[in-house]
Amino acid sequence: MSSAKTTTNHDEIRRWAEKRGGHPARVEGTEILRIDFNEPGGDDDDRLERIDWNEFFRVFDSRGLAFLYDAEGDSRFNKFVSKETADNR
Repeated sequence: MSSAKTTTNHDEIRRWAEKRGGHPARVEGTEILRIDFNEPGGDDDDRLERIDWNEFFRVFDSRGLAFLYDAEGDSRFNKFVSKETADNR
């Protein structure tokens, strides 16, 4: 994955996710963030709860995260990493 990028820019993360049909989510009862690409009522992970972007970025910033993603094409590869780890890449 030579096109992997890391960002903390809220607008960039939101544009990337929405372009691929993703929605902000977290694992229910935690502050573990995910981008949910599944349709409501589908066979998705029932532990995910969708949240609004404001709540998503509140958690994102408070946990000191960065967003690692594949910037090429329509790839949905993404991962949340510590901002410190991303700064050392």
